[in-house]
Amino acid sequence: MSDKKNKNLRLGWRQVRFGDVVRQCKEKADPETSGLDRYIAGDHMDTDDLRLRRWGEIGSGYLGPAFHMRFKPGQVLYGSRRTYLRKVAVADFEGICANTTFVLEPKIPQEFLPEFLPFVMQTEAFHAFSIKKSKGSVNPYINFSDLAGFEFALPPVDEQIRLVELLSTAHDSADACASALDAAKLLLRSGLVSVFAAEGCTPDRAEMSPASIRPGWRLPSAKDISVAPITKGATPTSATGSLDTGIPFLKVYNLTFDGSLDFSVDPTFVTSHVHAKELARSQVQGGDVLMNIVGPPLGKVSIVPSDFPSANINQAIARFRIRADIPPRYFAAYLLSDWAQRWLQARSKKTSGQQNLTLELCQTLPVPLPPDHQLEEVVSAIDALVECVRRVEKRKSAAALMYKSVLTEVFGDV
Repeated sequence: MSDKKNKNLRLGWRQVRFGDVVRQCKEKADPETSGLDRYIAGDHMDTDDLRLRRWGEIGSGYLGPAFHMRFKPGQVLYGSRRTYLRKVAVADFEGICANTTFVLEPKIPQEFLPEFLPFVMQTEAFHAFSIKKSKGSVNPYINFSDLAGFEFALPPVDEQIRLVELLSTAHDSADACASALDAAKLLLRSGLVSVFAAEGCTPDRAEMSPASIRPGWRLPSAKDISVAPITKGATPTSATGSLDTGIPFLKVYNLTFDGSLDFSVDPTFVTSHVHAKELARSQVQGGDVLMNIVGPPLGKVSIVPSDFPSANINQAIARFRIRADIPPRYFAAYLLSDWAQRWLQARSKKTSGQQNLTLELCQTLPVPLPPDHQLEEVVSAIDALVECVRRVEKRKSAAALMYKSVLTEVFGDV
């Protein structure tokens, strides 16, 4: 450890190596005989979110052989693949995860509080170190032996107790806003049903018929209202990267549950002249509506902004290019609604533990359409519902920034 770092330490703090104070827990469990009910896959963990908000049920589908690691409440789960996604979560139940998810805990909890560990792992310095040490280009990963070399300043226990209280307060505020946003999005999806469905009709059975839509409305298929084939993208065999060069390459990480497109998550670019043939079918343009067809979770939907540069999508995303007289936000809102979601989920197939939607299914999706003279009014109703979610989202972003500022204040550059 450098003398410079030791000289800059606060009184009572000591410089430590991650591997000297943290252990990787390798307790194994057979999903079929362990008696455990839940498992965590990489898609169940969210960027910069310490809370596990969803999980899979053991026995509900095929789990690959990698799912044999047991975790317990209080242990920290860390996604070792694509570490730029910053997936750190604290388990609040016992379950099983894949061996690509590290299960971590302090070696001596009397000296390094388990409650303090996740905050250390959320610092910018930790993420920067992990990304730098990752191997591979298409699906980068890190080994625990590499992670073990991360150095940080560890305060004395009494200071850890005080800082855990401070950081927990800031985190709980951000977490409450995140939970409020989740609730707002659920309300949006259910509220949208009232826009499209006939009065008294619910989508419980995931079925649609002329009798289930509003009087005077039509029920064409998605294919009927498209001006280009509903297609999916393709992943180039090589030369993808995170440098700001080439054509933006959109992946499921960039889609959202509110219709917006977030290219700030793992921005990737491809070189057009190298992959011209592979990219031909996956080009998107402003106004295209995108939906992921591989999950879990299914149902992420985004509209490509009109000012977004020419881009491409991968094979896990379907592209809808709808007629000009139907606003993209109308169709995106319908895809996000519980009605469309349940119709699609009920017909999805599971392969190797993943949910899949076929392009044929996407083409046959029934789409309720109002008479032309009512369309503007319906879109206004949709915009009002979406705006409620946007307001909650702004509060969540403000709380998240406040939490990050507290982290920075506590740890500095560790």
